[in-house]
Amino acid sequence: MKDTADINIQVHRENTNIEKIVWNAKESQSQEDQEAKAMILALWDAEQKMSMRIDLWAQDMSIHDMNDFFFQTMLSMADTYHKATSNQNLKADIMTFAREFAEKAADFEARMNRGEV
Repeated sequence: MKDTADINIQVHRENTNIEKIVWNAKESQSQEDQEAKAMILALWDAEQKMSMRIDLWAQDMSIHDMNDFFFQTMLSMADTYHKATSNQNLKADIMTFAREFAEKAADFEARMNRGEV
């Protein structure tokens, strides 16, 4: 049986600033609109052999939250890569990189908070 799944994304802007991102999906656990502060949408164009991306974040998203968002996204990418390829070694490498990223991002954020950057 063929089926379709719709994912709807609304980007609320004021001039060039993103105020918020709202999304919903028919198959989501919640039937209510969900608000997000950031999103990364990546699509693969098999014909042109290239990825297409949309990266958006709300103007009031903190650096701390952006660091967490990237860390969690990298962990998710490691899982997705492993599910698609069964390559446990590269999954582990991606996860190691994600942990190193989190440490360096936290260090940078701390230096920013002390006014050193």
